[in-house]
Amino acid sequence: MREAQFDGQGSRVRWTEVDGANPARVYVHGLGAASTVYHAHIAARPELAGRRSLFVDLPGHGLSDRPADFAYALEDHADALAAALDEAQVVGAEIVAHSMGGSVAIVLAHRRPELVTRLVLTEANLDPHPPATAGSSGIATYTEEDFIAGGYARVLEKVGPTWAATMRLADPLALHRTATGLVAGTRPTMRRMLMELPVDRVYMQGDASGELAGHDELTAAGVRVVTVPGAGHNVMFDNADAFVAAIAGS
Repeated sequence: MREAQFDGQGSRVRWTEVDGANPARVYVHGLGAASTVYHAHIAARPELAGRRSLFVDLPGHGLSDRPADFAYALEDHADALAAALDEAQVVGAEIVAHSMGGSVAIVLAHRRPELVTRLVLTEANLDPHPPATAGSSGIATYTEEDFIAGGYARVLEKVGPTWAATMRLADPLALHRTATGLVAGTRPTMRRMLMELPVDRVYMQGDASGELAGHDELTAAGVRVVTVPGAGHNVMFDNADAFVAAIAGS
């Protein structure tokens, strides 16, 4: 495990690292998750083995610190991720990122283009104000105080055992602020930034999640959109073979 400071208070973002060849692959989790849980089994696959791999836990999640005075907006998470890559002396990385982590990766590539040469995104949030679900939009319906007081426990009961297993490791305040920031989105939007980035871009969507909004617009901008059969939001669990193939470029 390695760590880097990400704010002026000495708070640390942490990651697990596996030695290997460059360019590094950097795995980034979604809201209420942890990177090793969602991606270690993928990085170990023969098709992907041998590359330097970093499994980063964003602030407020997993093993990273959870300062109470941190805003946890997408830009803040992107800056923390950049601090980890700077400390690890990583440039030109391939970022493999899920859901909210994909949004953070887009912001990172937009703000620090020297750090990223390829994005592999899995059901990343591209637009602000999505429909209310048990995820970020549902969490953001609570006030911060109500979420900490009881909403966090109610959400844990609704999300199912797999997500709850890692969400229990996330700080409630950080979880709420991150969800609120994700729902608010960015300017320009994550979708617009993704369409304009001058890097190789892959976007994976599970077929069970329905049609991807703006599919044709993304492909016209050079984004390779992959619809994964037999998969929902967690493509890396539902169809690991297709997930690995998309990362490997096949």
